[in-house]
Amino acid sequence: MKVLVIDDERAIRYSLKEILEMESYEVETAENGEEGLEKARKDKFDAIFCDIKMPVMDGNEVLSKLIEEGIESPVVMISGHADIQTAVDCIKRGAFDFIEKPLDLNRILITLKNATDKASLVKETKILKKKIYGREMIGDSASIGHLREMMEKVAPTQASVLITGPNGSGKELVAQGIYQMSQRSMMPFVEVNCAAIPSELIDSELFGHKKGSFTSAIKDHKGKFEQADGGTIFLDEIGDMSLAAQAKVLRVLQERKLTPVGGDKEITVDVRVLAATNKNLQEEIAKGNFREDLYHRLSVIVLKVPALDERKEDIPLLINHFSAMISSESGKPVREFSADAIDLLSRKEWPGNIRELRNVVERLLILGGNPVSAQDVKDYVI
Repeated sequence: MKVLVIDDERAIRYSLKEILEMESYEVETAENGEEGLEKARKDKFDAIFCDIKMPVMDGNEVLSKLIEEGIESPVVMISGHADIQTAVDCIKRGAFDFIEKPLDLNRILITLKNATDKASLVKETKILKKKIYGREMIGDSASIGHLREMMEKVAPTQASVLITGPNGSGKELVAQGIYQMSQRSMMPFVEVNCAAIPSELIDSELFGHKKGSFTSAIKDHKGKFEQADGGTIFLDEIGDMSLAAQAKVLRVLQERKLTPVGGDKEITVDVRVLAATNKNLQEEIAKGNFREDLYHRLSVIVLKVPALDERKEDIPLLINHFSAMISSESGKPVREFSADAIDLLSRKEWPGNIRELRNVVERLLILGGNPVSAQDVKDYVI
């Protein structure tokens, strides 16, 4: 494992280096904050020890820059001028831990082990989340390229995002992509299908309830907003939400507070909201079905996901992607599609969008030959 030691005191740098190398760590040193930051940018370290009081750039500034630039190495702050408030402030701002000088050997080694264990856990969690949320957007079309660029710009912010587009076009995938690229990616991602929750249960699902608040409330229940505290909530098909529920969602967005059903105490939540709909919300506002004030809260950024018929040049890539994915899931060798089969599928209309194409590819892999031919497409699809 590789460790970086940033300290302006030569004796501290070299004693730490000697101690850690005896424990089989690979160690690099830097004599000031600027040099340390530059090394952290160029190389990947499993942990960073950083002094607070240094000339040129102090440790607090180094810590802020590391966090700003997304450098994920756990940082242990060290200082000979320590007090409790300094330690608390460093940890609040993102440091893993704080150690006072003179440095204690056992404390250093225990802290370093804990820091590297945590880093490994974070890495494993990211890999697991990538498996869950890691479906990538496939396509080289201009419309998908533009959508990717917008997602990259929007993701690091705290802005609410409204994702529009027809059913099956990949709105959920866009929401998951924004979440994965955001600063909240290690916090919860909670999905709510607003169309699937009965209107009489929507309050309980979104805001929670207290035991005894209604007949079947046999225990306290945390709502989706509270479950997503610190993270992201994805309100799918928000155009199907009742007006009463819309009013309560608006209050949460405005005040960052909610009250569970049957409760008398407000709960403060910090949640980023992503919403999606296949409806034209402007038309729904005109019909009286959607609150205009909620629309403006949700639509700080509006991202439109194109229908598959608007980006047919991506169909060959999508066919190959789905073929590989389905084959992998079934443990079978990847099957090819003939050029004629791909041409026929590319010219077909896709009212069901990406979802329909994926189902068609799976059908052809089950029923078609190897390679899947144009005749297979005619027999089983067109």
